[in-house]
Amino acid sequence: MAKNYIVIPTYNERENIGKLVSEIFSLLRDIYIIVVDDNSPDGTAEIVKDLKNKHSNLFVLERPVKNGLGKAYIEAFEKLLAEGDVKNIIMMDADFSHSPKYLFGMLKEMENYDLVIGSRYIKNGGISNWGFWRRLLSWGGNFYVRALLGRKIRDWSSGFNCIRASILKKIDLDKIEFSGYAFLSGLKYFLVKAGARVKEIPIIFEERRGGKSKMSGNIIREGLLAPWKLLFTK
Repeated sequence: MAKNYIVIPTYNERENIGKLVSEIFSLLRDIYIIVVDDNSPDGTAEIVKDLKNKHSNLFVLERPVKNGLGKAYIEAFEKLLAEGDVKNIIMMDADFSHSPKYLFGMLKEMENYDLVIGSRYIKNGGISNWGFWRRLLSWGGNFYVRALLGRKIRDWSSGFNCIRASILKKIDLDKIEFSGYAFLSGLKYFLVKAGARVKEIPIIFEERRGGKSKMSGNIIREGLLAPWKLLFTK
């Protein structure tokens, strides 16, 4: 029977990962989770390994260095697609900004779609506990990407996505060269080009519960250049 996987990249998320994994399994007992940890100095991977004694559907993929969100996802995708028994893959943050309560609805929508996006920028979607400038940066960034890549998707930078494995196999992951959050837009762009049927569902994006944000100036600069690079990628 084909499996549904959740991929959760982590770096210094010991405050959140144990609680998140436990909450997910309390809602979806048949789900599989793979945590991709970039050698977190705070011992995130060790917490996941301890939880494996309780949850047989939990796995950890340890990477030797921290080299970006995109690389973490690609390594996990390639590993899962090579197994051949994966139906859908959910991308999810480790810090509770993506509430597990939306998971069942996302998987339900996958009966008719190839890409389901947890969207902040459609009716009934939104953001909780963000300041003005962070909201402006996020909204402006999405407006910028929509203007260049297309208005079919409202939330290009959402990191809460469910992808059908069969459509993910159709794209060349090596073409998505971005290391930060621009990877999320690039992935959606190539999925749409591959013919993915897209559905956005509203979510309320919440501020992280613990730990520190990974946002940086380099990530913002990469996000500004990424849509142009995508438009000229064959």
